[in-house]
Amino acid sequence: MAKLYFRYGAMNSGKSTGLLQTAYNYEERDQRVLLLKAVVDTRGEDSVVSRLGVSRRVDLLVDTDDDLRALVHRRALSGAQLARDEGGALREAVPLREVLDCVLVDEAQFLTALQVDQLMEIALVDDVPVLAYGIRTDFRTVSFPGSRRLLEIAHSLEELKTICRCGRKAIFNARKVGESFVFDGDQVAIDSGDVTYESLCGQCYLAAGGRLPGR
Repeated sequence: MAKLYFRYGAMNSGKSTGLLQTAYNYEERDQRVLLLKAVVDTRGEDSVVSRLGVSRRVDLLVDTDDDLRALVHRRALSGAQLARDEGGALREAVPLREVLDCVLVDEAQFLTALQVDQLMEIALVDDVPVLAYGIRTDFRTVSFPGSRRLLEIAHSLEELKTICRCGRKAIFNARKVGESFVFDGDQVAIDSGDVTYESLCGQCYLAAGGRLPGR
């Protein structure tokens, strides 16, 4: 039975690098993969970009109202033979698992909760493994909808670790505008231009002026 995996970590923990390595490993064994990322992630435009300088064009850019299972079916089965059932409705004659071996999702935090459920259906109904990569929380330490749902239902959770400037394990993503940390603003601001992010441990996050929402 295929599973839904969520591999998460703070910024600069190697998530995109890991995704690209996974895609390479599958294809080195002549297996077929499909790469997805949210259209809101404009860094790299239509490509997954590793901070090590490696990049690859995605197969599908997804918007918030897209049905991910339907998109994956259409893309993977394009050109496959179709048939009609007894009622005359068009149906797929080829199961998805026969033409696709893995779905890889970059920046999965930007998905909706419903889209994460659709990824789970790809694993459970179509028997195709799904590996989603992303961060848990935003610059205010509040979870993204996609990440929250993945933490709730994914079969497997794996933390990808990185370190803070002080050498401790980094767990938070602090937003910077220019050289200054900011802790107010929209949840989504893509890392580009004046907006950058730094992975910090809890102590350094608070020392930089961050605050925990429950306080």
